[in-house]
Amino acid sequence: MKPATTVLPRLACLASALLLAACATPDQPVSSKPAAPTLAQVMSDADAAARAGQYERAMTLLQRGGTSYPADKAPWLQMAQMKFDRGQYGDAIGHALEALERDPDDKVANSIVAVSGLRLSGKALADLSRQNNLNGSLRSEAQDLAKLLRASIGEEVLVPPARRPPAAGKRAAAPGSGTPAAKGAASPGSTADPFSGLK
Repeated sequence: MKPATTVLPRLACLASALLLAACATPDQPVSSKPAAPTLAQVMSDADAAARAGQYERAMTLLQRGGTSYPADKAPWLQMAQMKFDRGQYGDAIGHALEALERDPDDKVANSIVAVSGLRLSGKALADLSRQNNLNGSLRSEAQDLAKLLRASIGEEVLVPPARRPPAAGKRAAAPGSGTPAAKGAASPGSTADPFSGLK
């Protein structure tokens, strides 16, 4: 049996070593992820960024919001509206369709899809008319679309001809006088009215 005089110094050394080790390693806090921002906070931050002219930052925030809250249509609808406002109709349609997957009855998303599609179609038809390349099945399909649009909105003319104000000091020409103003502002081949050849 070991004498008590040798055990005590060893216990004291061990206790000191444990005490020093405890002092050397401070308590580590339990690592916790910062709470994800709420959807309302994401939308608010994106709106503030857009108002400040930080378009890319706003889009990034909305994309993150769409990823963090995949079942909610709000980030997609906001992205669609921002793209529409900037004339980026293809992207606007894509984001609006994402919103419609989450809420098929959303009127704003349906409107963005419809109007963006019409604007893209109108530009394509204007380009084809300018190139005199609107013929065959494409022409008949475009005519059918024009009829459907006229019936949907209850208008005989889809795109009213642009009216040019009379030049200062000149009177407007009388109807039927044979002047260009009397014949309408847009001829069938002009880009002012891409649907003129379909009426």
